[in-house]
Amino acid sequence: MVTLTDGAANKVKDLLSERDAGMGLRIFIKPGGCSGFSYGMALDVQKDSDRVLTHHGIQVLVDEESVPYVEGSEVDYVEGLTGSGFKIYNPNAVSTCGCGSSFRTKDAAGVPGSCS
Repeated sequence: MVTLTDGAANKVKDLLSERDAGMGLRIFIKPGGCSGFSYGMALDVQKDSDRVLTHHGIQVLVDEESVPYVEGSEVDYVEGLTGSGFKIYNPNAVSTCGCGSSFRTKDAAGVPGSCS
C-alpha cells in the first residue's frame, strides 16, 4: 500500500520516540491545494476503519477513503539547502503543484484551493 524509505523510517522513529507507545504514522488526503487534493501526515493511534501495515517496524495508518489516492506511494524524508521534510512519491498523481504537496489523479480532480 504505502512504503517508507530508510530516511523516512528513521525520522518517524525519532518522532515516535518522543510520543506515547502505540502510535503510528497516519497518511491521508484532504480536498484543497491548487491541484485539488493535499497530503496530510500525523502521528496518531489506529482507528477501527484504518488499513494498517507495518514498514520498518512502524505502523502506517491509512483511512479507507484515502487508500485509492495513496496506493503504491513511497514516503521519503529529504534534507537540502532549502529545507527538510517528508516527500510523497505517488504513482497515482497525474498532475502536481509546484508546492509539492498538492495533486490530482486520473479519475479525481478534487476541489482546487489555496496551497497555504
